Amino acid sequence: MKIQKIAIALSLLISTGGIAAGESHSHGKAKPMHGGVVTEVKDIEYELVAKSEFLQLYLRDHGNPIDVSKSSAKLTLLTGVDKQEVELKPSGNKLEVNGAFKITPNTKVVAIVMTGEKKIIARFVLK
Repeated sequence: MKIQKIAIALSLLISTGGIAAGESHSHGKAKPMHGGVVTEVKDIEYELVAKSEFLQLYLRDHGNPIDVSKSSAKLTLLTGVDKQEVELKPSGNKLEVNGAFKITPNTKVVAIVMTGEKKIIARFVLK
């Protein structure tokens, strides 16, 4: 009888874990809308467009643009042993900075995004 109860408990635990895992991916993988790299943090999509002359960060909630007029972001770019820190400011529907940036495939970017009083950390690996 004890073994039967353990087996039932384990099967419920396993099936509940499967449902929870399915729910966490119910939105599907976010696709880039501006040719960048997308990551999702707390149901918000962050798309980073990184070129050698500019960096742009777009924020979306379920595909809808988020107002970034009162937001900012600090990006840390890690390319090999090189480290570069920049600050992005609002520019229309995105956060942006112009300059000279060392961008290569596999550059790692850590973005600290401030929206109102919320602070979110988003991580990217460029392709």
